[in-house]
Amino acid sequence: MKNISILGSTGSIGTQTLDIARRNEDINIVALAVLKNISLLEEQIREFHPALVCVWDEKRANELKISISDTDTRVVSGMDGLIECATIADANIVVTAVVGMIGIRPTIEAIKAHKDIALANKETLVTAGHIIISLAEEYNVKILPVDSEHSAIFQCLNGENSREIERILLTASGGPFRGKTREEMKNVKVEDALKHPNWSMGRKITIDSATMVNKGLEVMEAKWLFGVTYEQVEVVVQPQSLIHSMVEFRDGAVMAQLGTPDMRLPIQYALYYPQRRKLESDRVDFKAIRNIEFYEPDMENFRGLRLAYEAGKTGNSMPTVYNAANERAVAKFLDRKIGFLDITDIIEEAMNRHKIIENPNINEILTIEADTYEFIESRW
Repeated sequence: MKNISILGSTGSIGTQTLDIARRNEDINIVALAVLKNISLLEEQIREFHPALVCVWDEKRANELKISISDTDTRVVSGMDGLIECATIADANIVVTAVVGMIGIRPTIEAIKAHKDIALANKETLVTAGHIIISLAEEYNVKILPVDSEHSAIFQCLNGENSREIERILLTASGGPFRGKTREEMKNVKVEDALKHPNWSMGRKITIDSATMVNKGLEVMEAKWLFGVTYEQVEVVVQPQSLIHSMVEFRDGAVMAQLGTPDMRLPIQYALYYPQRRKLESDRVDFKAIRNIEFYEPDMENFRGLRLAYEAGKTGNSMPTVYNAANERAVAKFLDRKIGFLDITDIIEEAMNRHKIIENPNINEILTIEADTYEFIESRW
């Protein structure tokens, strides 16, 4: 039996994880955590009967306690509650699908509690990879990637020697504005940016895909997940989202993972690794494929990707600034307070004014996040 805790159960990854649980009788949901969507959480509680749930907002948590008083599920709140869900004794896998740096502390505590991590929270490795990877090694815990691209790389490396990697070819769809110039994107509206051509994702990650910041975050994740340098991670635009990523080895062989754009595949692979389970989904029809296109990414008009390489190579505290600035900028764009192009302008300005802190600990990382937020609020 797979006993699973899901942090972020009402988001895109969380709901698809529960769909997998719905289809497999050997998955038992022991804990769920959300930020504020208690109406959907209540539905999940009544269907999956977890022992414990966390609602970040204490007021909403108290409302939920009243709503589910007829169940045996216990309700907690805040960071302490999130950590309790991540470390609950019965869980053997924790799906970290919360958005933002809120996921770092629960992930650390889950690792210390010897839980394998199905990782869908980019910020954890982007800002604290130097802490997370060494902890996972110390506690002999698996970090199982849930992002489609990192799952693809992980699958390509299954049975291979990671020391023989020549380079990682991280694919990108290019998002809804592929081929556009900054001038053409000047008046982009929220609704335009949320129309991803291939994937169905949450609002924040969809905007990140439109700016290509999402790919920049994935570059930084890949460095930590697979123990490579930034020079070994190359982004390739593949608009059909058929090839999810590739690995080139030192002998010139290239291995690729292909599939339809369905996030349930990488989620299920992480939950059952190394076993492959039957998944009812669309299959690739190779007879219908006429071409697979590849393009070099445009790092001038999509500066978010260029800035990610700069932040990653600078290292230390700079990736935290990049991530925090993007989080706040995207939130402002979704609230219609800034323009689309302002997102990367804000990231660049936040990076330029930051004074590097070497090898930051968790408290320093969270302080840098708060300082970056404060800077942005004072300017925009």
